Amino acid sequence: METMAHLGVGIGWRPEIADAVERLPGLDWVEVVAENICPGHLPASLLRLRERGVRVVPHGVSLGLGGADRPDAQKLAALGERAVALGAPLVTEHIAFVRTASPALEAGHLLPVQRTRDALDVLCENVRIAQDALPVPLALENIAALIPWPGEELTEARFLTELVERTGVRLLIDVANLHTNRVNRGEDPFAVLDAIPLEALAYVHVAGGVERGGVWHDTHAHPVPAVVLDILAELRNRVEPAGVLLERDDDFPAEAELAGELAAIRGVVGPAGPSPARPSASPGLRPGGTSTRGSAPDPAPRTPATLEGEEPAGPDQRARIRVGLEQGALLSALVAGTPVPEGFDRQRVRVQARALAAKRAGVVAKLAPELPGVLGGEDPYREAFLAYARNRPMTAGYRRDALDFAEHLLIQDLPADPAARRRLTSWWRDRVGARPPRRIVRWARTLVGRAA
Repeated sequence: METMAHLGVGIGWRPEIADAVERLPGLDWVEVVAENICPGHLPASLLRLRERGVRVVPHGVSLGLGGADRPDAQKLAALGERAVALGAPLVTEHIAFVRTASPALEAGHLLPVQRTRDALDVLCENVRIAQDALPVPLALENIAALIPWPGEELTEARFLTELVERTGVRLLIDVANLHTNRVNRGEDPFAVLDAIPLEALAYVHVAGGVERGGVWHDTHAHPVPAVVLDILAELRNRVEPAGVLLERDDDFPAEAELAGELAAIRGVVGPAGPSPARPSASPGLRPGGTSTRGSAPDPAPRTPATLEGEEPAGPDQRARIRVGLEQGALLSALVAGTPVPEGFDRQRVRVQARALAAKRAGVVAKLAPELPGVLGGEDPYREAFLAYARNRPMTAGYRRDALDFAEHLLIQDLPADPAARRRLTSWWRDRVGARPPRRIVRWARTLVGRAA
């Protein structure tokens, strides 16, 4: 595996903090959400950063390489175009699924892939397809999980290791996600660092979160806690990362606070000391003998198809079908209110469902900031949107979701204030170019759908 280009210490570029990012002292590089930029019309702030020699790396969130379907060729082409436009040394994505084909549903966020042989086979083939299509190397990020899959066959470390061995893909290790999985799934982050192939490390993410009711939420909207910096320090004791990046996506603090967090990261990733000696642990135990609650059992021996020097076999269609059925059942429970699949923690599924709905409301408000204004503020907007979303899963992305939400309100003769309703009607017509359908039209659509 070729040596990764040095990146240094950077921050996630977001439009809300673009000016502050340009002023941050000693900034080496930035990462940008790939889906939020257009290759032919790059933001002026990113262009100025590039002119200063600041590297820009596109970070995708919508490929869903862990899903049962093969990656979408148009999405791959779009990600590649952004890498070329930015002169990026690599692109990154996630080990996650974000949608299902049957039923046709969108999660609107990253969901964990089941750690099974079937899912690993599907993921590996999807990664190879992506690697063949992209003009630069690909790195994949471990994600945070609120819910464990029942019947998992591999630990996270074994899953990541075999993924690297079978595809040659690089890893983007998010140390905040390792902490999240420690709290939510009882997984030892240091055991993961000990077991994964750190020679495949592309770079590292650092972010903040918050604990509520015994569940850690990876919000990217809170300061980086000391426990996350401790995991970063442990990683640094094992390897010198080519880059470390601070993620902040909401509730942006003052510029001085961002600079302080970057300084704290620099303090951790200075010259490495010797790796600390760690006592070996028996299977199912952390060093010191404490239980690894929720951890998967030790993996079975690797199959001949994945032995070194042999070309791994791709998944047969039956494996994709099995993975798709499992993911579809979970996603439907999360966003469409269907029964929770057997073996899942129902309380955790409810927590995840609420988190997805809140995320959906927040993204729609960012894409269509006029909607909270029309509805009288953030609280009335959120209440109305969550009521709408309860029985209307997203199927075609956030922009379509905003239009569907507005249509839903207008069909119900909402908002109640006539002036606000006229504003919403005007907003809807400006984007759709037609008069909003009346209630009778919506009923007719429903009847036709049932008849079909």
